Amino acid sequence: MRTDYSNWAPITVAEVRDLFESIPVWWAIAGGWALDLYIGHQTRKHSDTDIVFFRDEQEVVLERLSQDWLIYKAESGKLSHREPGEYLATTKDIWVCKDESSPWAFQLMIIDREQDEWVYGRERSIRRNWSDIRAFTTEGTPYLKPELQLLYKGGSTKIREKDQLDFERILPHLIGEERYWLSFSLQTQFPQGHPWTEVIKSLHSI
Repeated sequence: MRTDYSNWAPITVAEVRDLFESIPVWWAIAGGWALDLYIGHQTRKHSDTDIVFFRDEQEVVLERLSQDWLIYKAESGKLSHREPGEYLATTKDIWVCKDESSPWAFQLMIIDREQDEWVYGRERSIRRNWSDIRAFTTEGTPYLKPELQLLYKGGSTKIREKDQLDFERILPHLIGEERYWLSFSLQTQFPQGHPWTEVIKSLHSI
């Protein structure tokens, strides 16, 4: 079991694209990089590189990656090896490295879908056609749409400083429909209120 959680040397977005282009599954860049790809330039340093894919395609993804990489499950604050052929029924977070002593190279986030809908794991009533949750750069790199990525950031139990800064940087770039969807989703997850919904509402009054 590894405990060097900050030992990162993330591969680039271009390297991720080269790696995943040969894997016949749906995937997208996620995290802070997804937001930067949306606006077209890098806004801050990224400590890792995140990729999302669907749970029902994990066998294809993980078996292909395991040919060249070590795969660790991140659960309950601990990292443990994924056993060969192991099906991950509840795991949402995977860390990947070349060998036992090498830095972490990228992070995989497993998301769920039911029939034709992506399902938000923290509030399963929040859904969307899974074909409408990613966009593409001019180079053809798929990334998670910004309103979804901000929902994952804002919907966390603790909003980190970088998540707050990402929200403040990206919000002015969102069009009305994207802002509305994000606000509605946050209100659904947090009926008692969420600080970001008030900020979004204030933009509509300008």
